[in-house]
Amino acid sequence: MENKNIGWFLLIVSILIMIFTFFYSNALDDAVRTSCFLQHGDVESCEMFDSVTKQTYFALAIAGVLLIVSLFLIFSKPNERVIVKKIKEKKVQKNIDLTGFRREEKQVYALVKENGAMFQADLIEKTGFSKARM
Repeated sequence: MENKNIGWFLLIVSILIMIFTFFYSNALDDAVRTSCFLQHGDVESCEMFDSVTKQTYFALAIAGVLLIVSLFLIFSKPNERVIVKKIKEKKVQKNIDLTGFRREEKQVYALVKENGAMFQADLIEKTGFSKARM
């Protein structure tokens, strides 16, 4: 996937986390206020109220980090594709002077040049020469 698509996905997820955090926090605040008011008579002195606030801030901080990462991914430059082309080297044809070769050597040279590389046994078979002569 591209970075922008992942960024949009994370943006939606972080917004949903923030919305759910606010709804959950409000519902929990109402429950804590009712519970603390019945027990202590004062909401401000209740320890549960402080822990709910800390948990809400922690959840919003995580969602905020996700939001920042998603914005970074959305607005960052896409990776450029690097295209590497291999340049084929031109084979330089060497002009080999065959004037000093005998007829048999020219025949072996022609077979090796035609096939690229050959085993000695294949050369003996194709030329009909003996092992000693090869």
